Amino acid sequence: MTNVILTINAGSSSIKFAAFDYHGSDPGLLAQGQIDGIGGRAVFSAQIIGDQSTEYELDDSHGKVDHKAATRQILDWLRETERNAHIVAVGHRVVHGGPDYAEPVVIDRAVMDDLRALTSLAPLHQPHNIAGIEAALEAFPDARQVACFDTAFHRTHDLIADTFALPRQFYDEGVRRYGFHGLSYEYIARRMRVIAPELASGRMIVAHLGNGASMCAIKDGRSVASTMGFTALDGLPMGTRCGQLDPGVILYLMAEKKMNAEEISDLLYRQSGLKGLSGISNDMRELGASDAPSAKYAIDYFVHSIKRGVGDLAASLGGLDAIIFTAGIGEKAWPVREAVLRDLSWIGVQLDQDANRQNAQLISHSQSPVAVFVLPTDEERMIAGHTLNVAGLVRDATGLHAAERANSAA
Repeated sequence: MTNVILTINAGSSSIKFAAFDYHGSDPGLLAQGQIDGIGGRAVFSAQIIGDQSTEYELDDSHGKVDHKAATRQILDWLRETERNAHIVAVGHRVVHGGPDYAEPVVIDRAVMDDLRALTSLAPLHQPHNIAGIEAALEAFPDARQVACFDTAFHRTHDLIADTFALPRQFYDEGVRRYGFHGLSYEYIARRMRVIAPELASGRMIVAHLGNGASMCAIKDGRSVASTMGFTALDGLPMGTRCGQLDPGVILYLMAEKKMNAEEISDLLYRQSGLKGLSGISNDMRELGASDAPSAKYAIDYFVHSIKRGVGDLAASLGGLDAIIFTAGIGEKAWPVREAVLRDLSWIGVQLDQDANRQNAQLISHSQSPVAVFVLPTDEERMIAGHTLNVAGLVRDATGLHAAERANSAA
């Protein structure tokens, strides 16, 4: 029997998952996969490490596949393929932890109530995170369930970096900058301590560029500032989200367009960003392959926003030693990286175009004052590590894990 930690990472239209053998302090990857196109044409893909991958379209004859149904599909596949697996803990990515959750926690009824109360702050993600937790609780009632928060990494911000220019009472009530993609940033910060420790202890900007996109200023491994704020709408334009927006636009939409909160939410979360700017797609691959002027315009707007973010975050850091690109666009879209870096010589970036086009790990010239890296993120491994620690699964002097001791005592 293999003791396994399962991780569930639910996004707005996809779920990533991974299964880790937790013997020892470093979880070993056993299987991984994802379901894309949830709510539309849902496609399941997965692989047992060292074996062939599996891919198929999910049956939607009884209605569109939602996040809960997708989670059940993942759990069924794991039961079928990993018959000797014993799921002892499930780690969940939870986008919003509010002001109170600054580290991962074991999920209980009180935690679930808190997560539901935060749904309005992350409507594209929080309901799906909760659905994944509910499905896992139903499938593995004896396993420890751990919530790992995307906002937790940013709780190291100084007060001035977290406040809005509103009366202080609103901050005290939780209206503040939270920042997101924290699990990704935490992973990259740790990887940089291995790859380039002298840079990791300095001033870095990490650009997490995917369907959701943000940037983070990191100094000596700690988050100093982020482009995202109170919700996951702020900062860079994203696949379908607007990014930075004058709040007066909201007042205009309410007063002049007579739009209600639900209509405005749909506009800003689902109809804007690359999709709204291009009128074509939220997928950078499709936009990059298109000859339509609106597609080019959307990409140019995205690039311009990233450049502005670099300047803003470099000011927060008091200078810059490294830039790291990660996530789907950041890791794979070399034309976007090239467009971003082309005009950043003023801040010390000297791009190696050949290395960039080959998606090399280091894409700056050897003499560049600011080093530029492309690093794959691994939120699943970050979740597994947190789950191992928080759930008490590290072996003690007796050679037993905390969970195993509890089972023996029972």
